[in-house]
Amino acid sequence: MGTEAEREELERIRRRKARAKQMRLEKEKAVRRQKLIKKLLPVLAVALVIFAVGITVIVHTVSFSVQAGKASGADAGKTQEIDAGTAVVAAALQTETDEATGGEPESDQAQNDNSESELPEKMLPTVSLKQYSAQETSRTAAPPPEVDSSNVIFLERESNDILVARDCRTVINPASMTKVLTILVAAEHIANLDDMFTITAECTDYSYVHDCSNAGFEKDEQVTVRDLFYGTILPSGGEAAVGLATYVAGSHEAFVELMNRKLEILGLADTAHFTNCVGIYDKDHHCTVYDMAMIMEAALDNELCREVLSAHTYTTSVTAEHPEGLLLSNWFLRRIEDQDTGGEVVCGKTGFVDQSGNCSVSLGVDQSGKEYICVTTGAHGSWRCIYDHTALYKKYAQEPG
Repeated sequence: MGTEAEREELERIRRRKARAKQMRLEKEKAVRRQKLIKKLLPVLAVALVIFAVGITVIVHTVSFSVQAGKASGADAGKTQEIDAGTAVVAAALQTETDEATGGEPESDQAQNDNSESELPEKMLPTVSLKQYSAQETSRTAAPPPEVDSSNVIFLERESNDILVARDCRTVINPASMTKVLTILVAAEHIANLDDMFTITAECTDYSYVHDCSNAGFEKDEQVTVRDLFYGTILPSGGEAAVGLATYVAGSHEAFVELMNRKLEILGLADTAHFTNCVGIYDKDHHCTVYDMAMIMEAALDNELCREVLSAHTYTTSVTAEHPEGLLLSNWFLRRIEDQDTGGEVVCGKTGFVDQSGNCSVSLGVDQSGKEYICVTTGAHGSWRCIYDHTALYKKYAQEPG
């Protein structure tokens, strides 16, 4: 009996060990499967993105071919554009690939015809590849003595002739004129102006720490993207600009990279480089008044930017924090409209830091409808800056073409 009992006990022990070994093997297999799945997921994700991009490229290629056939007689000099939706997906894919391979990122660009239709409620994001330039001629003159600003450029848009120049290619700090590029880059990457954005502590803290002008948005307030555009330009709101940057690129820093890429596309990177979207002084944040005139040219070719830059007032959407909205004003436009410019100043953005003095970029139209861009920095006072623009439009926007 003892011997039989011992054999049975040994058999039970053997079976328990066998079951334990089997369970351990199954557990190890499960762990290996999980590790394999974790390794395969990024590969599958990349494969899905590649498939999606491929389908998108095929669709856009077919669409482009159809449009090209319809537009065979169109002006060959029309601005080329990137389909930013595809570009963003492709850029995300390239970033993942680069992280895996350590390679340098490349960007795929799809070209479309530039639309001249009215601004839709929900815009398709597009990035203009057009470069801008202007040239001095025998007509280029120094500004009259009454112009106080240290750096001046005044050009005619139709001919791209520089009519007035004073140190126009000397590097300066653009202060809040920076925000013209901010809204241009944002406009080229946004599809829905009615989308909502929650103002974060980062937005309000950045504006407070740097003593910026503000639109008046509060932390945790939900505002529309459209509100951010007008809040960035009309009152020169620091929190609005950082909010717009964050909405577009995920962070202020990532958005600044987009700004500098845009400067490269515009052909201005030799003298222009920005470190923030607001215009805070930094020794590495700079451009020339010539550069700013070219940035303004590009912004004026964007319907949304031109609309925002020409608004005298704007009331933001209703929120819990502001049940009647916020009334925003472009005080440069509201003040210069009472001056005798010989025509009308229709767009404008001012700026000020100690290193730049009072500065402004504006668009004016003479009585014949001809357009001019004026950029000045280094004026001794906000009204002195307005008087400088008034004097330049009054004298040079009346010269025969």
